[in-house]
Amino acid sequence: MHEEVIFAGFGGQGVLLMGQLVTYAGMMEGRNVTWMPSYGPEMRGGTANCGVVVSEKEIASPLVSEPTSVVAMNRPSLEKFQGMVRPGGLIIYNSSLVDVKPTRNDVRVLAVPANEIADEIGDTRVANMVALGAYLGVTRVVSVDTVLEAMKKVLPERRHGLIPFNQKAIARGMDIAAAALKAG
Repeated sequence: MHEEVIFAGFGGQGVLLMGQLVTYAGMMEGRNVTWMPSYGPEMRGGTANCGVVVSEKEIASPLVSEPTSVVAMNRPSLEKFQGMVRPGGLIIYNSSLVDVKPTRNDVRVLAVPANEIADEIGDTRVANMVALGAYLGVTRVVSVDTVLEAMKKVLPERRHGLIPFNQKAIARGMDIAAAALKAG
């Protein structure tokens, strides 16, 4: 197993957290991992992304230039990164904020209304976890249980009250992935 993913969006959307959770979960499952964040100087509202590699084998470089997957939380991120995805790869995008579909026809595409689902759950801040759940549901790169365990280590203690919302959001994302996989 070798997965290279880019999580991307505006600063404040939790894209770096998505990457951290997959990285920690990979480590906890005994895999080799790298996490490389990138963000503009404005942090909130600017662009942010991170490249994550999870592999059974030794990782030669932490740079993700041809990802197997991209999770785009906004339109600029989709436009910037969709062309980099390897043929046969995966693009997941937040259809609540992205008003165009990916132009690629050689990859799997999954539209996830992450913000709408987060609102239904009761906390807009968990839109990233909806998208993460969809990603985990399609790729199975790490287990959801391990991600939830990693959440306790990654989130500061003052944010542990959000873990039940995050768990619901991940489950809803997993449901979207399951429905998409079942539909073919």
